[in-house]
Amino acid sequence: MTPPDGIVVERVRKVFHQTGTGGAVVAIDRLDFRIARGEMVAIVGQTGCGKSTFLNLLIGLDRPSEGRIAIDGRMPYDDFHHFRGHLAAVFQQDRLLPWRTALDNVRLGLELLGYGPAEQAERARRWLDRLGLGPFVGAFPHELSGGMRQRVALARAFAIQPGLLLADEAFGHLDEVTAASLRQTFVELARKEGNTAVLVTHQLEEAIELGDRILVFGKPARLLADIHLERWPPGELPRLRTVIQRMIHANEPAPELGAPEEASR
Repeated sequence: MTPPDGIVVERVRKVFHQTGTGGAVVAIDRLDFRIARGEMVAIVGQTGCGKSTFLNLLIGLDRPSEGRIAIDGRMPYDDFHHFRGHLAAVFQQDRLLPWRTALDNVRLGLELLGYGPAEQAERARRWLDRLGLGPFVGAFPHELSGGMRQRVALARAFAIQPGLLLADEAFGHLDEVTAASLRQTFVELARKEGNTAVLVTHQLEEAIELGDRILVFGKPARLLADIHLERWPPGELPRLRTVIQRMIHANEPAPELGAPEEASR
């Protein structure tokens, strides 16, 4: 039987045990949902609600205490090496190496994956061109603006042609004009390349702009709502924004998210 495509999250729980006191901190409490291949899903919730912990589980940096996460039938932690080259992440900090040029920073992932120098250079140049940085291939990070550095980070992620893209507050530190431009670029490229994308953000506008769906996490992380944005006409988005804000503040589901067209079903 062929494993199902996409991401499957089943009854996932993550508990951290404190060394000094022996107490337990529940970071994630019974998450259940699926993400289809090619979907763009935004995760929102209170600060400290377990969004980044969940992303670490998805990357394979840690394993759930209970339940399972599978990506195309494989477990990220147990099959960590399988996902080399199939998964890329972009963070709030660009994480560029200061001694490498823009071109060489984009080449890095390809270099680690064992691609030859010629293909590394060709792919890196192509992605820098697509992100509007063709004239800056030889620039070092300190010679680039914050937005340009984040474009280099995006080019580095896209260059390895991953099936799954993860973004952890990737645009939140930029000014709104730059962030809006990068969000649009990210969406266009991800859709064109057919990537599945999971984005953690604390900005509702960003979640609404980027996602096919919005997953609202409670604290500790549990699913308060699974919102399919296609079911919400543009005129209803201000109401949706208000309901999500109230739900996050109250840390409980909102019954009215059953409308319009039972959006959370």
